[in-house]
Order: sequence, then structure tokens, then C-alpha cells
Amino acid sequence: MNKSSWNLRQTFTDLPSEFFSFVLPTPVSQPRVVVFNAALGEQLGLLFGDFVDDQTAQVFCGNEIPEGAQPLAQAYAGHQFGHFTMLGDGRAILLGEQQTASGEFFDIQLKGSGPTPYSRRGDGRAALGPMLREYIVSEAMAALGVPTTRSLAVTLTGEKVLREGALPGAVLTRVAASHIRVGTFEYAAALGDPVRLAELTLYTLNRHLPDFPEDVPPALSLLRHAVRAQASLMARWMQVGFIHGVMNTDNMALSGETIDYGPCAFMDVYHPQTVFSSIDTQGRYAYANQPQIALWNLERFAETLLPILGDEKEAAIELAHSALDEFAELYNQFWFSGMAAKIGFSEANDDVQKLVLQLLQVMQRNELDYTN
Repeated sequence: MNKSSWNLRQTFTDLPSEFFSFVLPTPVSQPRVVVFNAALGEQLGLLFGDFVDDQTAQVFCGNEIPEGAQPLAQAYAGHQFGHFTMLGDGRAILLGEQQTASGEFFDIQLKGSGPTPYSRRGDGRAALGPMLREYIVSEAMAALGVPTTRSLAVTLTGEKVLREGALPGAVLTRVAASHIRVGTFEYAAALGDPVRLAELTLYTLNRHLPDFPEDVPPALSLLRHAVRAQASLMARWMQVGFIHGVMNTDNMALSGETIDYGPCAFMDVYHPQTVFSSIDTQGRYAYANQPQIALWNLERFAETLLPILGDEKEAAIELAHSALDEFAELYNQFWFSGMAAKIGFSEANDDVQKLVLQLLQVMQRNELDYTN
């Protein structure tokens, strides 16, 4: 691969140092790329040629750092199954942002590249199976037109990782508009410093909504953007029968992309209460609950922004509610529009909406396959 095809920068370091830790990937012994997304590589402007050479494998496993990269692990927090905890990238390292020929920037992250200061006694590694699953499912979502992080490559490390037994280790090269999460803002709020919170808000807006209006508080612009993006994303998930499995706030990206494919699945037999994650014993993240959980996560996001939404607390709360109240209507618009298109209608008028609901009742009653 031509070294010059990397066009990396690292702007996350523009934020206060509390938001990240510089850390290098842990070297591996025998890197070998087992799957490579040539089409995505071309979109990113990476000149790989007809095959992935040994040098590229060294980069994809973290043994070599491309020019312009500043490897770091991001700090964030999150509500995991409703309970707040401090977190961070425990096995992922952000190399930087790749600039494409069109001027867009995309995060390049190595997942499974070794321990970080946030690993909490974990080994920082990943097994081949889950990395291949994320590659396959994320690329399937992209092909279906669902906003998602992407997968550029999966690289074997030549080493074993210990889980239930000894498994082949691997590193996933993940591509995203950014890795900023609701949990990143929860972390910022936990710092108790409105200045840092405002800096993160402006940084996120410049990444995802650079033309935000000057006559609207930046925090309100970001909240409205997140509400619309998540309403659209949830509608797309529901339309294709996707079950995320673990919709914790640290797994909700402010870009509006699907992120962190763990115990996920596409529903077969249609049943609204289908649960896929084995640890979701209460069904919190069941298929039908996903839109409401997205709103719950957005409410936690809005809470973090209250100190910079307005001078008066009550006024800030009112602004937050005004943005959050848009979610239900936006979601219904996106969902009915997409469902109408699935069954051959160009618009979702009242009659078509009733037909959609009746169809789903028939499918549930007769245990029909959702995709078919």
C-alpha cells in the first residue's frame, strides 16, 4: 500500500485532556488480514491496490502507526441496563480521522488492539468470531441503507485470547463519522465543569452539524440534531427487524450511526417482544422497546446539557422538553413512511397506516418471518 494514501489528522486532542488518554496499540506476533473491504477503502481514499500487503496488515493490527495518527483511547461514561458507571475505550484505540477526496472526515479505530487505561482488568483483546460478526452485520446494515459504523478489515493477530477457552485473536478496523456517544456527554457532565461541557458540545457540532444556526443555543441545536437522527435510526432498525441487544447510553452515537455490534440480530419470526441478548433477562432492550429506549437515552443526554442550555434551570428544562417532545412524531413519520414503502405505497396516509398495523397483527398471529 502507498503510505501517502493515509491522510490522517487527530482533532479529539483539541478537547481537554480529561476526555482521552494517549495509548499505543499492543504489538502482535503474526498479523494477517483475513477480510478486507476494498470498496470502503476506495471511498476513504486508501490506495490498497489489488491486495492487502504485509505492511497494511501491520497497520491494521497496530504494529505500525500511519503518518498523521495520534493513537488514543476515549473516556466516556454510560447507563448500562439503567445503571450509571464510568467507562472508556477498554479495548479500542482511535488512530485519527481520515480525510477523503471530498473533504469528509471519518474516524479510524482499531478494536481489540490491547489494553488501555480504561480496560478495568480486561486484556484489551478481541476474538475472531465477534469481530467477523461486527464486520458482516455492520456492512449488511450499510447495504440496507441504515446509518452505521463501517468495517474496513479484520486482522488475525497470530495470538490466542482466553474467553470460554482459547480463541484466535483479531483486530477490527472500524470506520465512523465519529465515536462521540451519549456516554461521552455523561462523562463530561460528571466532571462538573460547564466549560468542558460547552467545549465538547461545540466540537461535536463542528463534526456533525457545522452549519448550526448562530441564533440558537449550541446545546439546543445538538439536542435537536440527536433527536432527529435517533428517531430516523430507530425507524430504520424497526423496518428491517434489527435488534441491537444492548442499547446502553455508551452505545448511542451522536452521529446517528448504529454502533457497537455485540449480541445483535435480525428478527426471524415476527414478535414485538423478541430479545436477543442473553444478559437482557428482563427484556429491557426487546425489539419493540427500542424506540422508547432511544428516547430514554436522549433524556439522559438532555440532562447532561442542562447547565449550558439556558441561564435559568427551569428555562433550560423547558427547552430540553421542547426538543425531546419532537421524538415521537418524528419517529412515527419515519417509521410509517418506510413501512408504507415496504408494502408498495408512495405515501403513508391514514388508510395505509392502518394497513401496516393490520399486516403486523397478521404476521404475529401466524408467526410469519419478518424479512420474507
